[in-house]
Formats: sequence, structure tokens, C-alpha cells
Amino acid sequence: MTDEWWRGSVTYQVYPRSFQDSNGDGIGDLAGITQRLHHVAGLGVDAVWLSPVFRSPMADMGYDVSDYTDIDPLFGSLADFDALVARAHELGLKVIIDQVLSHSSDQHPFFVESRKGRDNPKSDWYVWADARPDGTPPNNWSSVFGGSAWEWDGHRKQYYLHNFLTSQPDFNFHNTEVQDWLLETMRFWLERGVDGFRLDTVNFYFHDAKLRNNPARKGEAQVNPYEMQLHKFSKTRPENLDFLARMRSLTDEYGAAMVGEVGDSTRAVEIMAEYTAGETRLHQAYSFDMLGPEFSPRHFRTRIERFFRDAPDGWPCWAFSNHDVIRHLTRWEEYGADQDALAKLCAAMLLSFPGSVCLYQGEELGQTETELEFHELTDPPGIRFWPDYKGRDGCRTPMVWDGNGNTSGGFSEATPWLPVKPPQLARNVSAQEESSSSVLHFYRRILAFRAAQPALRGREVAKFYRRPDPVLMFQRGGLICVFNLGPEPVTTRLPPGEAQALTGPHQAAELARRDLSLGPNGFAFVQTGE
Repeated sequence: MTDEWWRGSVTYQVYPRSFQDSNGDGIGDLAGITQRLHHVAGLGVDAVWLSPVFRSPMADMGYDVSDYTDIDPLFGSLADFDALVARAHELGLKVIIDQVLSHSSDQHPFFVESRKGRDNPKSDWYVWADARPDGTPPNNWSSVFGGSAWEWDGHRKQYYLHNFLTSQPDFNFHNTEVQDWLLETMRFWLERGVDGFRLDTVNFYFHDAKLRNNPARKGEAQVNPYEMQLHKFSKTRPENLDFLARMRSLTDEYGAAMVGEVGDSTRAVEIMAEYTAGETRLHQAYSFDMLGPEFSPRHFRTRIERFFRDAPDGWPCWAFSNHDVIRHLTRWEEYGADQDALAKLCAAMLLSFPGSVCLYQGEELGQTETELEFHELTDPPGIRFWPDYKGRDGCRTPMVWDGNGNTSGGFSEATPWLPVKPPQLARNVSAQEESSSSVLHFYRRILAFRAAQPALRGREVAKFYRRPDPVLMFQRGGLICVFNLGPEPVTTRLPPGEAQALTGPHQAAELARRDLSLGPNGFAFVQTGE
């Protein structure tokens, strides 16, 4: 790995509550993650990303931080964190931690002080605004989790901004003291040896200081009215870029890297490109554009082409699943010949895209979304919008290590915080270790193939070839990557070239001169003479 270790890297996301419980309380912890790091390293990835483990009342499962420089006792201690970092580095893994900078918990001491009045040292560390004359909020901004983005505080007699839960007040980034302090909390973890940050809601930092109303978004009514606005003034403000530059300067001191989560449903790829252009902003960014229901050659092609058109020197990070969305094998199940075939196709496709890649725990087992009943939910938006939106708990259920009659799948000796259902229990690590044709073994093979192909990890931008659906075809260097995104067999013609031959992992593929036959969800990598 070079100094730009992040470029072309593959990161494995761990959801700490659900990876491994080491103390028998039914909740995963840092010591448990450390015990299982050999599994992550054995896949052949470059880094591990930990979702938040800071002190928190857990109203939003750790994305409501009450202490930015300590570990929540639920997960262990700073000593446990240091041990995890040390073990990861022994195994050759970089460590990336989640940073939730746009907002804190309402139990954070700074917010407790801020809400006491308008004349204390922290009074403008959060976003406060007077009510309109009729007592209603200052503008029409809405919360991602439903309802107004403003909450009334009777003591201070003002509204405060919260883009998420009412217990997650937004920091006021127009105050440079806030910026300075947050940067120092990042430095704290860099000094402890972390190699980078995943930045939650990176485009939410600044708000419009004039508090102008967001315009309406054309279309039908939505389950969540948040999607009925264009969030022109409540997020993605131009001032964000200067703060990204300050973060870049800090992380470059340590050779660390940042990957930002861009939350926007209308122009996410455009923002990704803007936020990674040049050498003074984010190292990488990802959006939800590949975390939705769309599954077509055109969708993947246009997302990638647009990014590199808008930011030829920028760098994307692509993912198909994470802790916020329905697992991709469930989202896209109608396109699969069977679960294993679809899982292998998706892995091969994702790991050949130009840019970096993030994998989500359990993905390497071909896991699907867990079907939960209402009484089993913990996720606030799922509870609020049930049954039209079932929340994020279904993708957060525990990692399944074995299927030997333990209803937690080897995750815990106690009842786990979220249930492990039979469909997930059946896809466990132990069983897949015993089968060379398993999804787990395939992930290891395709990751090894990617690591051995400079064209797949470098800056080589994909050259796409237009083929009838459901074929996606592109070339990177001397490698042509071809994927059948459908459950029926297809035959397609390769572009002219020299010495074409199948190479690396493939599935249901046969090559006869320039004619490539692909079975259901088949794919192939073809080496040319270049």
C-alpha cells in the first residue's frame, strides 16, 4: 500500500452492536470485534470501518454522541479500543472510525449548557432561532426522521435545529469555535492510531444563515415528507467546502483518509464529485445512489460516468449495502437466478468498479434482510413509519458465525439485542468455510483477483460499451468486465481486440472468439492483448 493507501482500497464495515458479543450481554463490543478480526483480514480487505462506539444515550444507536473522546461502556473502554487498533494493524488492516460531527446528543454537556440561556459560552454552539409571530417554526425545514426540523425549547424560548431526532441538535458550524473543537476531537483519535474517518452526513454541516425556506420537490406525496422538499438551504451549503479543507489538512498530517457520506436523493453524484475534486477536500465520498432499488446497466454506467466527468481527479467509494438500507440481495432479488448466483455477480461487479469499495458485514455470506415484527424494532424511523417503512433494524441483525443450534448463531451466549432468524442462521461462517463453492470463498477469490489487477485498483477509468440489457460491459486497462444483470442466459459480442481469453473468477461464462455466452447472473473477465 502506498501513502495513498485509500485509493482503490476495500473497506469492511463492522456494525459493533452486531458483530460479536464477548461479555454475554447480548450486544456486540470492541473485545468481540478484536476476537473476530482474523475473519476480516482473511477476506483480503484493506481496512475496517467501525460504526460509532462513543459515549451515547443510544437514541439513534450511537449516532447521538454525548462524549466524542471516550468509548461507551456498552462497547468497552479506551483500552479495548487501543487493543483493537493494535490487533488490526498486526493483521495489516487500517482502522476507520465513524465521526458524527453535524450534530450531538441533547445530553452532550455543551447542549445542556447552550439551552440554559442566550448569554453563556456555549449559547451559539447550536442552531437556535426565534419563533415566527404565531409561534410556529422559523421556516419549513423538515427532519429526515419525520416532522419539523425545529424543536421548541420552553426555557430558552427559541427553536433549535435537528435534522434527525429531536434528541440530536445540530451544531452551529458558522461558529469557528465549534469547528476548532470538532477538529481537536478528530485529532484525539488520530493520536490513538486510527487511519481514517467515515464522516456521517458530511453535507449537513452548514445551514443557510438566513434560514430561507426550502423549495418544494415536484412529485407525489411520500411516506416521509422529507422527500417532498429540495433541501437547498438546510444542507449542502457552499461554506461546507472550507471546512472540508480544514479536515483534509488535519488528516494529511497523519497520512489518514476520509470518506464522506453524502445524503441527498436528487444530486448525490454531483455532490460526491464536488466534495472530492482536487487535493484539498475529501479523499473519497459515497452516496446512496447504489444503495437503492435501481439495478440496471444504465444506472450503474451513468453513476460512474457522471462522477468522473464532473471530477476527473476526484475519487468515489461505492457500496451496495450498509447499516442504513435494505440489504442488496433483498432489494434486487427479482434479478437473481438464485441467492448465491446474485451474491457472486454483485461482488464481482462492485469490486471491478473504478474507485474504492465498501463491503458490509454479512455481505460475504450472501445475507438477506431480516424480516422483523413490529415489537422487535428498535429503530426510531421504523417505529414511526411502520409498516410502509420498516426501518433499518432488518440489516443490523447479528453476524452469524455458526449454525450449531445456538439461536444467536455464535454471536452471543445471551439473547441478542436483535433476533437472528432462520434464513440468516442458515448462512453462517462455519458452514460456508466447508464449501469451496460458497459465497464466502468466492469473496476471498474475487478480492484476491482485484488485488492482483493494477487496472482494478488504480485510476484507470472505465470505458463503457453499450450492449442491450441486461448486459453491463466496460474495460479497464487490458481487462474487459462483463456482467449479466438478469436471471436468463444471454450472449453478447466483445469489442475487437487481441488475444482475448477468460481470466480470473467467472460464473456461467463461455467464450467463443468474440462471442461471450453468460448464464443467469453470469459474468466474466476477459484479458485482452493490451
